[in-house]
Amino acid sequence: MIRFILRRLISGVVLLFVVSALAFALLYANSEDIARRILGQNASQELVDRKTAELGLDRPLWQQFGDWLTHAIRGDFGRSWFTGELVASGVSSRLTVTLSIVLGATILAAVVAVGLGVLAAVRGGWVDRVVQVVSVIGFAVPGFLLALGLVLLFAIELGWFKATGYIPITTSATGWLSSVTLPVIALALGTIAVVTQQVRGSVTDGLTRDFVRTLRSRGLGMRRVVLRHVLRNAGGPALAVLAVQFIGLLGGAVIVEQVFAIPGLGQLAVSSTVKADIPMVMGLVLVTALIVVAVNLLIDLLQAALNPKVRLS
Repeated sequence: MIRFILRRLISGVVLLFVVSALAFALLYANSEDIARRILGQNASQELVDRKTAELGLDRPLWQQFGDWLTHAIRGDFGRSWFTGELVASGVSSRLTVTLSIVLGATILAAVVAVGLGVLAAVRGGWVDRVVQVVSVIGFAVPGFLLALGLVLLFAIELGWFKATGYIPITTSATGWLSSVTLPVIALALGTIAVVTQQVRGSVTDGLTRDFVRTLRSRGLGMRRVVLRHVLRNAGGPALAVLAVQFIGLLGGAVIVEQVFAIPGLGQLAVSSTVKADIPMVMGLVLVTALIVVAVNLLIDLLQAALNPKVRLS
């Protein structure tokens, strides 16, 4: 198990390096006009050249990346070129907001999808057809349209939840729940559709295996067989799909946070990209890559616990 974890950690470090290098090259390769954007279009060329030298943009790209990487390893990601805010502070203050929404959507999707997938596989018939139709609809409807529909119905018409804004849980637990409920549902619906289909397929396949007939012949009830044996075998593929969906939810959060005016990573990513605030964008890229590596490692460990053969792969 230790060798298994070490292999995953090494591959994660390599991935972080590659992603950082590619992102840095793509962003800084088109940084000629950054100094003028910061100073304004009316700034003199002398001031622009001085600002370019101050930011280190006149040096070779490999030197700039080496300097950034050296500081990043020590936890220093620099400051925003436009606001002067520390990148680490700017990202960390918004990370908890986005993660609370994405994690909530993931948990909700996992619980509902497992329930619907098992129900469709075990019951079959019209129940299976209804679940499949609902899953296809949930997958086909765009996330931003779902978000707008939820706002119109539950926030504006019924007034059950907040339409926009975010309340930290440290300020008010009920206010926080009211502010994240609709964003979580909007994010989770598409994931529920995808994971439900995966769980349904895996459970349906598992129910046809010989060990299920053997267990049933020994007098074990269907519920016990499904919960203790079939779901264990179906857990690996479902976890893999859920991990992919979790990563996709990070991207979906950009749209949802704009719709609900939530100050998370998505909102920061949009504003930083529009302004070409490269240090802040690099911080966002690195944090996102770290989350992806951590999630993949966690899923690998869970799959190894469910299926020891995974440790040898």
